[in-house]
Amino acid sequence: MEPQLLYSVTDSVATVVIHHPAKRNAMTAAMWRALPPLLDTLAAEPDVRALVLTGEGGTFCAGADISTLRGSPDEAQGLAMAAEEALAAFPKPTLAAIRGHCVGGGSQLAAACDLRFAQEGSLFGVTPAKLGIVYSASSTRRLVALVGPATTKYLLFSGELIDTERALRTGLVDEVLSEGELDKRVAEFTRILVSRSQLTQAAAKEFANGVADRDGHWAEQARGSGDTAEGVAAFLERRQPRFSWTTSG
Repeated sequence: MEPQLLYSVTDSVATVVIHHPAKRNAMTAAMWRALPPLLDTLAAEPDVRALVLTGEGGTFCAGADISTLRGSPDEAQGLAMAAEEALAAFPKPTLAAIRGHCVGGGSQLAAACDLRFAQEGSLFGVTPAKLGIVYSASSTRRLVALVGPATTKYLLFSGELIDTERALRTGLVDEVLSEGELDKRVAEFTRILVSRSQLTQAAAKEFANGVADRDGHWAEQARGSGDTAEGVAAFLERRQPRFSWTTSG
């Protein structure tokens, strides 16, 4: 099978799989280009309420497939940045499910997700210093927001890999699962995500990402949505709420 991005939608969760096992799921130029339009398609799908990004087999993503990016380093970096920004802008909750190596462009994609769950034993690295690449300002700021300036400098200055214990301690990942437990936990957590108010999630995502001057917009959305009334009623009636607001509505 050619290197590609595979996807499926089950129970309102879209799963995107980085599929290039011959090179530890390294991203080719074609795969970088394919990610933004795929995300646009999934964002427009009303049934999709959350997205999981993962890698085929025992590796998340070993970065960019350097052999496909020899022509223009600037173009290659531009493709990666466009994919990263498209993932960060996805309007619904995103979760990276990580096994094995999450390095270079893989870490760039994982950092662009809202949450990161990793299997114990995974390894993380941000490696532009090994190639003489200037990591973009936006990618650096996103990494600083996750792990702070000191760890960002450690990762970018050295290109060294860190283990799951350090990744968890520094905030690069949110949960570490023992071998065999990652898929179960991701399924469990995404079931929680799709049961919650998309209105709350969309507003929280904007605010947490630093979007300013949107308080009035979200107050208006809340007043017109009926989600608050439904949430209160469901709580009092001891039933699951049926929230109706969607990102497309």
